[in-house]
Amino acid sequence: MEERREITGSKLKYNESGICPDILRAVEEMGFEIMTPIQEQAIPLLLEGKDVIGQAQTGTGKTAAFAIPMIQGVDPQLKKPQGIILCPTRELAMQAAEEIRRLAKYMHGIKVLPVYGGQEIGKQIRALSQGVQIIVGTPGRVMDHLRRHTIKTTYVKMIVLDEADEMLDMGFREDIETILSDMPEEHQMALFSATMPQAILDITGTYQKNAVYVRVTPKEITVAAIKQAYYRVAKKDKVAALCRLIDYYRPSRSLIFCNTKRMVDEITGTLKGKGYEAEGLHGDLTQYQRDTVMNLFRNGGCAILIATDVAARGIDVSGVDAVFNFDVPEDIEYYVHRIGRTGRAGRKGRSFTLISGREIFKIRDIEKICHTTIRERSLPTAADLTRVKSDRLFAQAGEIMEQKELSELKKSIELAAEEKNCSVLDLAAAFMQMHLGDAPEEIEEEKPYFERKRLGRREKGRGGERGARPDRGNRDGRGDRFGRADRGNRDGRGDRFGRSGKGERNEHFGRTGKGEKTEKFGRLGKGEKAEKFGRPGKGERLELGGGFLRRKNKK
Repeated sequence: MEERREITGSKLKYNESGICPDILRAVEEMGFEIMTPIQEQAIPLLLEGKDVIGQAQTGTGKTAAFAIPMIQGVDPQLKKPQGIILCPTRELAMQAAEEIRRLAKYMHGIKVLPVYGGQEIGKQIRALSQGVQIIVGTPGRVMDHLRRHTIKTTYVKMIVLDEADEMLDMGFREDIETILSDMPEEHQMALFSATMPQAILDITGTYQKNAVYVRVTPKEITVAAIKQAYYRVAKKDKVAALCRLIDYYRPSRSLIFCNTKRMVDEITGTLKGKGYEAEGLHGDLTQYQRDTVMNLFRNGGCAILIATDVAARGIDVSGVDAVFNFDVPEDIEYYVHRIGRTGRAGRKGRSFTLISGREIFKIRDIEKICHTTIRERSLPTAADLTRVKSDRLFAQAGEIMEQKELSELKKSIELAAEEKNCSVLDLAAAFMQMHLGDAPEEIEEEKPYFERKRLGRREKGRGGERGARPDRGNRDGRGDRFGRADRGNRDGRGDRFGRSGKGERNEHFGRTGKGEKTEKFGRLGKGEKAEKFGRPGKGERLELGGGFLRRKNKK
């Protein structure tokens, strides 16, 4: 690698970076003015023709970081593939293709095509035959086209691996290496990844030349513009706590993350049953179902999307106000991916994490590795929720009073109050109750893990009544504060370890003399009766009765 650059901030404007006017016009139309940190470093390097390794998470603007140089380097007159972008999922391929189309809106003659599994390959072949300069696809489907010779790499100038770590996790390494080995000798390569495992470093070392390593620090990704909080909640109360937070903060669009498909289905069903506009997304859905759910979420048909980490790969929807971690992610890197879907493009965002028991240790690990602080907060109370709902209703009522003529309605209310023999205030309160509904039940927050462990030890007790400790000075033979008898007790009943004098009867662990009866572990003389562990003699059998095995003569 030629050099390493670590970046934490950006002030470079697009119109100061050497981007051609047609692309700048599209960027301005999209509402962007200042580059993100990864764009500030990667775009000039790629425009110079250098290979780049960019370490940055989803939501940092990396699509534009490689798309702008790729578009600027395309020859519109040449109707052959000149740029290839590999993505881990169909959703990410479609989203990247759509963003590239928007950036190339005023670059006439440039065509972009997404190719991915689940779509009829014949349709893709026909589109490729009409001339496409930029291809965005999943490794498996790009491989299919290379085998069929429907994609030819002769004129490819630039290839990009987007979300490289995700592609390796999904088992695409062999396909990626096959595709890279098919590239022309002279080409430019950019690789973007959230993490840099050894497998990725191996690829960069083999297929890149003097690459510049650009890294956006985790602190910049996770902290900027995102308010992070966690709440201690018992597992059985997590759904109620989730609903409480949604009702209190009222995000216009939110993502809820779970660790399992089963939990996604359960929460989706519960929220729908409570009247929320919610949809679930996981790997068991068909491609048609996935597309339907994502279109609903993008177009405002549903306000809440519940998803697993795997299914959410490639989700790039703007305007997500809040991310809820119903489950703490198993992998700390997933936490960064999750909350990175809010607080984008300079907007503010929130993340809420529900924890119980030992999950507090995962929160501490996340804080340490991501160089961030996740604050503990208390759930809004029932009174808080009622107050917030009331304030919203009053605000709506104020707007109506300013915009509408209400004189006729006032007369109707006064007449109704007279008929009901009540005041107008009573009637208004009844209307408020109709809108607010019954007050929700209080949710008891879980005590901190160490405090619960300490209380649990006390409740078990070590002697005496539950939770109480006997007097340390108790030496009357009934046991000290640990339930032990006085060491000096030698009255034949046994010392603190249950030992007795030789030949005496011991009720617990002692041995007895020959021919004596022992009640638990003692040995018996020949032919004696054993109440628990004795072995049957010839012609006898053992029978369970009264909690003991007894000998019986076989009949």
